[in-house]
Amino acid sequence: MSEVKTFRISGKMRLSIDWVPFSKEIRALKEEHALEKLYSLLGSNHKVRRNLIVIEKIEVIS
Repeated sequence: MSEVKTFRISGKMRLSIDWVPFSKEIRALKEEHALEKLYSLLGSNHKVRRNLIVIEKIEVIS
């Protein structure tokens, strides 16, 4: 059985003309699922397209 992990994803996103740093904690089974959830959240909350999001670090936290 797979265990749900908490991932801390940090990077920057472009809002209008500025790059804004972000750090989000997302619970998911795999790193790929956490990334997909992050893109979905940032897109729906901030209207940012995927090509304007730069991922700098992904780490598993306990």
